[in-house]
Amino acid sequence: MNVTSEQLHTGWEQFKILNDNHMQISILNYGGIITEILVPDKSEQPENIVLGYKNIEDYKTDPHFFGAIIGRVAGRIQDAAFTLGEKTYKLDANDDKNCLHSGSNGFHGVIWEAEPFQTTEEAGVKLIHTTPDAEGGFPGTIDVTVTYTLNNRNQLIIDYEAISDKTTPLTLTNHSYFNLSGNMKNTIEQHQVKMNSSRFAELDKNLIPTGNLLDVSGTPFDFKQNKKLGDGISADTEQNILAGRGYDHYFVFDREKGNITVKEESSGRMMEIETNQPGTIMYTANNLANGLDLKEGPSRKHLGVCFETQGSPASLHHEGFPSIILEANTLYSKQTTFSFSVE
Repeated sequence: MNVTSEQLHTGWEQFKILNDNHMQISILNYGGIITEILVPDKSEQPENIVLGYKNIEDYKTDPHFFGAIIGRVAGRIQDAAFTLGEKTYKLDANDDKNCLHSGSNGFHGVIWEAEPFQTTEEAGVKLIHTTPDAEGGFPGTIDVTVTYTLNNRNQLIIDYEAISDKTTPLTLTNHSYFNLSGNMKNTIEQHQVKMNSSRFAELDKNLIPTGNLLDVSGTPFDFKQNKKLGDGISADTEQNILAGRGYDHYFVFDREKGNITVKEESSGRMMEIETNQPGTIMYTANNLANGLDLKEGPSRKHLGVCFETQGSPASLHHEGFPSIILEANTLYSKQTTFSFSVE
């Protein structure tokens, strides 16, 4: 195990974490952004499996949130406002009239205090940030710690901890776009996904949950058994079309532990996700712009898939969704583990 760091010309610091199996993760202190994950394929060839920019400066103005820590609240908040107690809080409307990923003051755009660590079996980086009361319109001063850990079992473990001095909405996630084909050789349409979810959030034309949780049975949203993402991308169902031909939906897990398996046949790579978050947004890069200068070449639609494990911001406006309210002086503690292997 090894972790190294370098100062970049942007003034940021980049950390590279390497385990004994030639798996490597690169992370910026800016936004806590994962810029690269190198994972061996079935021929033991390490290749990058996440989308990232060729030019590091492009992360400053990234509208797609590649690899970033998202908070205070991941996802879209309807009408860029919510009511807590008897007070209504107005937020940054950065997605039409809605607030996406907490607006321009979100965690994706801050420089985190970074503390690297390593032992014989694991290495990583602890990222620390304090966000003041009323920043972005949210109540409470919050102390946040996000820890990225890589071990010799080819697991990337992301631990999220936070505490607020006021009751406030909070749900954190990571916004990496995965592509297990390696070095972005193909789109993600042939990726097979399986997850323990029987319900998903219906969206309106603005990608805001309507308040309805729909049964996945008999739809392209049924991933209880392996299903290719291309099935939904090519489907003529209203919800897939509304999302821009694909998925951008919140899936509620059936059990306390969420489990997702992703397979890509040509490389043999498999990614297993386990989390104590109540659900995930699965986003198939339906709105990814063409021609962005990525490390492996130009971007294109459906080049990656995000699994944004989190609570649901729809719970601020609708009943029946997993709550994101953190009580004052109560520890927020969540973990998502990504395990990589070949078959």
